[in-house]
Amino acid sequence: MDFTPTPEKLFPDLSLREELVVLARTLWREGYNDHLAGHITCNLGDGTLLCNPWLLTWAEVRPHQVLRIDLTGRVVEGDWPVPLGIPLHLALHQLRTDVTWAVHHHPLYGTVWADMGEIPPILDQSSSLGGGELVLVDEYSGPVNDPASARRAVETMGDATAALLAGHGVFVLGGSARAVHQRAVALEQRCQHAWHVCAAGRETKSLLPREFLNNIAASDGEGFLGFWEAAVRAELRADPQLLD
Repeated sequence: MDFTPTPEKLFPDLSLREELVVLARTLWREGYNDHLAGHITCNLGDGTLLCNPWLLTWAEVRPHQVLRIDLTGRVVEGDWPVPLGIPLHLALHQLRTDVTWAVHHHPLYGTVWADMGEIPPILDQSSSLGGGELVLVDEYSGPVNDPASARRAVETMGDATAALLAGHGVFVLGGSARAVHQRAVALEQRCQHAWHVCAAGRETKSLLPREFLNNIAASDGEGFLGFWEAAVRAELRADPQLLD
């Protein structure tokens, strides 16, 4: 018998709408839970995006409530309003056609480092998972529901896969729900662990070998099979009717 793990063996096949909802639920548990804030988009490659609706928290949204919008923010499918900060995602998907999934929210530790205008070091291997580059967008020119402010933030971010938005929150990108989940979880762990080391009065200097950090940074976030799948199973156990 073949016991080689595959996504199909680890959880049922999910639609993109279902993946978006499960991603929202599991990240809510990871600290991406600032009330009604936060947006997730998935680029469908046809000039439209899936996104979570405004007025529902990430802890309660369900697949039939997920919106499909065009790159101007107009609702194509769905009967809920578009999130107020969606211009950030519209600018991203207009400028970065390489990005499929994007997550914006205000998790506690990520937002604290963004408020301080500093990038925390990677102090342990869990904080490095997901790979990519984290940058600081160190100017606050207004809320991202303003298209000009949103575009400036995306332009300042460059080709990075994650950003701390000064005075605001975090923005995490990936090629799949698995990748963006891994990166978002690792980012909040990175920020939390660095904060606690700082609070303990210790120097926040990484002891990890530079070669290790460089190798991890080059990851596309797809390599840790089982991490995202375990989070999916946890959400389906917690709410067996989640996908109904």
